[in-house]
Amino acid sequence: MSDSVSDCTEPRSAVTEAEVEALVRGICFKTGPPRTLGVEVEWFVHELRRPWLPAPPERLRAVYTALRTLPLRSALTVEPGGQLELSSAPAASLMECIASVSADLDAVRALLAEADLGLSGYGHDPWNPPRRFLREPRYDAMERYLDRAGPEGRSMMCSSASVQVCLDAGYEEPGPLGHGRRWWLAHQLGAVLVAAFAHSPLSGGKPTGWRSTRQSLWAAMDPGRSGAPPLRGDPRAAWARHVLDAPVMCVRGGPGPWHVPDGLSFRDWTRSPDPPDRGDLDYHLTTLFPPVRPRGHLELRMIDAQPGDDGWIVPLAVTAALFDDPEAAETAYRSVKPLAERADALPPPCNALWVTAAREGLGDPELREAAVACFAAAADALPRLGATDDVREAVAEFTDRYVARGRCPADDLLLQLHGKDTRSGGDDTPFHGKDTHS
Repeated sequence: MSDSVSDCTEPRSAVTEAEVEALVRGICFKTGPPRTLGVEVEWFVHELRRPWLPAPPERLRAVYTALRTLPLRSALTVEPGGQLELSSAPAASLMECIASVSADLDAVRALLAEADLGLSGYGHDPWNPPRRFLREPRYDAMERYLDRAGPEGRSMMCSSASVQVCLDAGYEEPGPLGHGRRWWLAHQLGAVLVAAFAHSPLSGGKPTGWRSTRQSLWAAMDPGRSGAPPLRGDPRAAWARHVLDAPVMCVRGGPGPWHVPDGLSFRDWTRSPDPPDRGDLDYHLTTLFPPVRPRGHLELRMIDAQPGDDGWIVPLAVTAALFDDPEAAETAYRSVKPLAERADALPPPCNALWVTAAREGLGDPELREAAVACFAAAADALPRLGATDDVREAVAEFTDRYVARGRCPADDLLLQLHGKDTRSGGDDTPFHGKDTHS
């Protein structure tokens, strides 16, 4: 959601339906050898010693102004609810990506600590209702648009956080690293990633019935905006059709308020008396939130934010290994292929497979079996990707604690809620004895 394009008005040159299709097909998949990797990590900012309390808006504004003076390699942006996001520069290797973002996070945490603020990784805020921090025309329009479908949109905007892994699209040619295979794999393996890294079982301090409440919000809010296109056939053609048929969220108009049309697809807009221009198309692309978004590269958006300062490293390392190592990619493909039968006719995230992954995590036996095979393949591949002992040990510890036992980080939160956390005994967990509505 932190995508941005210029809001300035420039001389308009309308684009036709055919031009839109050609443009989208040309920019969505940039093929070639997988060489670069990126990650986007989102965090909730809160009182350092009372993490169930969000930072007041005036303190957030002050600290974000200070953070923008840091010499970071990552792009620093702010989400509508005040969540902080760091987006890495494209890295030539897994370890380059990890080292760069880790250094930036160290600098960010040090500055936040001076203001008695800290960061936490949850897929969904366990304690607080949605509240909007950013007041901008884009987010005003987004809120009005999403409110038409229900409350899920506001929660998505203001109460969710993720780890997004960015991968090269892959070779033009078929094979384990071909873009067609990687596109298909991202959507089928995506359910396994949802289940293994689910970390959002609470809202308002109470269980929601989902291991990944965040993923349940995406499935419920607006299928035309948050759903994937059909996975059969050519990915470029499918994505171009999806972009044209997706509803227009808003029409930009200077300082606002922006117009929020009702039931207008981008295709319909190109056929109207006042058609869109290239800037409108670029902006429309930033308002689509499918679980896998092709932006030249592939942006995998389905992973919940993770616990701990370095919890984000495990999903990054596992995902990179399963896509960029040919042997691991082939194992992942074979492991998740049987799961495709459970996806029924609906695309992610609304199909039965993804809903089960979000609700049950690795409590589902078939998702657990696929996860065990995929994490083993990733562990074998990590030395070939140059992963350090620390990274390999972190993946091994996650595998032993969660995957091998059919568990996910959400299960720890549910134990903490009842004072049964096995790591701390419960007495010093954020949930123990706290008023979750403070």
